[in-house]
Amino acid sequence: MSKKITTNQILGEIGENAVKGRFLTMGFQFDGRSRLEAGVDGIAEVMDRGQPLAKMIAVQVKAKEDGSYASETAEGFAYLLRRQDLDYWKGSNLPVIIVLYRRSDNSFYWKEVSRDVDQADRRLQFDKTLDVLDATTINRLAGLTVPKTGFGYYVPPLGGGEEALVNILPITLPTEIYTATTPYDGRKAAAVLLDGAEPARFDWIIRGGMFWSFHDPRTSCCRELVDLDQVVAIDTEDLAFHDDVDEQNKFVHLLREALRHQTQDDLYWSKTGKYLYFRALHADTSRNFAYESSRKKTDADVVAVTMGDKESGRVSFVRHHAFVPRFERLAGQWYLIITPTYHFTTNGFSPHPHPSALLAGKKRLDKSAALRGQVIMWHRFLTRADRDAERDPMGLFADVRSTEPRLRFGMPPAVQLETRVPEDGWGGGKKKAEASEEQEGLFA
Repeated sequence: MSKKITTNQILGEIGENAVKGRFLTMGFQFDGRSRLEAGVDGIAEVMDRGQPLAKMIAVQVKAKEDGSYASETAEGFAYLLRRQDLDYWKGSNLPVIIVLYRRSDNSFYWKEVSRDVDQADRRLQFDKTLDVLDATTINRLAGLTVPKTGFGYYVPPLGGGEEALVNILPITLPTEIYTATTPYDGRKAAAVLLDGAEPARFDWIIRGGMFWSFHDPRTSCCRELVDLDQVVAIDTEDLAFHDDVDEQNKFVHLLREALRHQTQDDLYWSKTGKYLYFRALHADTSRNFAYESSRKKTDADVVAVTMGDKESGRVSFVRHHAFVPRFERLAGQWYLIITPTYHFTTNGFSPHPHPSALLAGKKRLDKSAALRGQVIMWHRFLTRADRDAERDPMGLFADVRSTEPRLRFGMPPAVQLETRVPEDGWGGGKKKAEASEEQEGLFA
């Protein structure tokens, strides 16, 4: 009887060659194993623009002519691993992926095979959007080569560079700080102002019987707090750049109170979260902020109402743009560090009972472009009064408080990165990225 090559052998060879071609198209090397292989068909090597990086991935190819995978839908399907393959892969010193190739539609899907998987859990779930083997997943594949134990090492994102925005704003400080003795501590001083006839203001601190403020207390309601004959104006630099840590902490406290005062008409302070967030103007009503982004005029729903099911017409939750402010002194310059986040309420005012779950879900959608846009938005908001005063120095649009001593913020610095930060490195895949772009496209 003459020898015969089976259809499955031919299909297997076609599948391995197709997968090799796909890896080469993506910019990876791919070396096939010999016919003696026992569960690894080839080794893929990560390359960056043609430069081999000596970071290897073991690849097992499973090919089929046509037909559906187990439980296949438009979104995904399941694949059951063989026990013998799983036992073999557990001893591998390389990350192992399985690539499924279907000839009828020329589809390629991949999934990492965890060496910690149990025999009882041999079923892999594939997502047809996230797990396609193409150029969109090269950084996820490269990430597999990072050791899971020890200190690890860095695999740079593959591709060209980009300009990155640093989330810090340089601060121009008022030239003077006013100090005075006071008979009150902070709590009693606040009570005095709240009981007074004038609107209370809290852009001051009291430590050890001393009142500190960037504004002259003799010109405001704070005259009720200080010994008027003891008010002294000193150069801000004498305190801002003091070597004593306690004095630095006092100054940071003063900066935070000054920032809260400057933004009090638009932002609330969350005592629990330690962040500032846009306040709603009316219950169950969105609020918009228009500004100029890095390229064009745009706007953002800084208070966004999310409805529940259409039939009830009820509000599910309200999301407020927020940021955690932190002040740091770096190389003789004070900066405001902006960490964007979100605040959630039920109607714009009442705290939501489950904000953590909503925050986690929203941050999974946020991509680098959205975060960059938020930093730009916060810069535009914090410098709005200064720009209004510049456009109309006679005061038609300028707020009265813009003539008071205030913190002024410069542009966030930009740095040029040699390599691009991959979007899929921010978590989530193509579907989530599209959802993020729909919601945050206003930050373009």
